[in-house]
Amino acid sequence: MTALLLAEHDNKALKDATAKALTAAKVLGQPVHVLVAGKNCRAVAEAAAKLDGVTKVLLADGAGYEHMLAEPVAALILSLAGGYDAIVAPATTTGKNIMPRVAALLDVMQVSDIVKVIAPDTFERLIYAGNAMQTVRSKDKTKVITVRTSTFQATGAGGTAPIEEAAAAADPGVSSFCRNRSARSSPRRRSSSPVGGPCKAGRTSPNISSR
Repeated sequence: MTALLLAEHDNKALKDATAKALTAAKVLGQPVHVLVAGKNCRAVAEAAAKLDGVTKVLLADGAGYEHMLAEPVAALILSLAGGYDAIVAPATTTGKNIMPRVAALLDVMQVSDIVKVIAPDTFERLIYAGNAMQTVRSKDKTKVITVRTSTFQATGAGGTAPIEEAAAAADPGVSSFCRNRSARSSPRRRSSSPVGGPCKAGRTSPNISSR
């Protein structure tokens, strides 16, 4: 089973989540190719090529992938999907944003937040806020998988994979990046913070203020 792993990065450095998701991807079977999509991210591709078990790195370097918007990256993965039996990503904010779109475009089920690979088509995942374990078997031709990275050790260095350019896919043109903004809030003392909520009768308790 050939797997395509979507790299997690910031255009400068490869994130540890990629090495952990690679550990899961390798259990699916060799070879494992890593897709690096971004802008001016050659250094990321070079880092991915050094991971043990990676046999090829696909580099899609262009302005349209700088912010890893879900729609253009999903279109890129779709253009490459025909050569793979599994498409894998870390279950990060980025992965959770992109992979459901990939699954929808391929018309397959997504297997989310796996914590164990039992077989190439069978996985374990946590449900009910982690209080129960579910075993899932996918019959889809192409498996779309997100990996809960906290349950996998990171794969170390040791690879010398070649880096190949990946052609950009047509941008669907349905989204655009505006800005990143950090939310800042001043700390408040708990004693001065109002607490509000409905009482059993559906009305606010007279002893609780809300706003």
